[in-house]
Amino acid sequence: MSSSSSFLVLASLLALVSWQATASDPSPLQDFCVADMHSPVRVNGFVCKNPMEVNADDFFKAANLDKPRMTNKVGSNVTLINVMQIAGLNTLGISIARIDYAPLGQNPPHTHPRATEILTVLEGTLYVGFVTSNLPAPNRNKFLSKVLNKGDVFVFPVGLIHFQFNPNPHKPAVAIAALSSQNPGAITIANAVFGSNPPISDDVLAKAFQVEKNTIDWLQAQFWENNHN
Repeated sequence: MSSSSSFLVLASLLALVSWQATASDPSPLQDFCVADMHSPVRVNGFVCKNPMEVNADDFFKAANLDKPRMTNKVGSNVTLINVMQIAGLNTLGISIARIDYAPLGQNPPHTHPRATEILTVLEGTLYVGFVTSNLPAPNRNKFLSKVLNKGDVFVFPVGLIHFQFNPNPHKPAVAIAALSSQNPGAITIANAVFGSNPPISDDVLAKAFQVEKNTIDWLQAQFWENNHN
């Protein structure tokens, strides 16, 4: 192999490694970087608080995640603990959420643009699933689903549309989810498409969904409630 070919191979490998390294939250370069929420400096994430001013409360929140939450009209409530609640999570690439489901309630189809999610059922039963991306074939838009019982664990890959549904008409369900980002984000599909501000043109949506414009107008007139706290 010539030296130029060797250089190209090495450069390609370095590019691949560096892409993987920047594909999620950046790794910390020190023990911690507690977020300074009051700093005027704007970075990707938060600048570090002076470590001499850091104390145990920067890594703590009395979140009461053992307490049940009220659910909304879709029958769920997501209590997320991320860097906005615990400043010490800055640069650590992790957050946690408690999800409460009413009987027949659901955490509707949504995606986390910056995180993979691993979910554990604490109480009840959940029907869960996700859909793969448009490409490549033959796994285009493949739907993968599973019924989970107490103690079961399921993973939702980063960026893919997924949901959870409580099929029991009489009993609630509870789950805990860990997410691989200090700020995973959440895009609820129906809310984003039909409840955007300002609204997406009904001509665009009617063409995209292959329905009449009055159907889109009716959907956009609904109140798309957020189930994330």
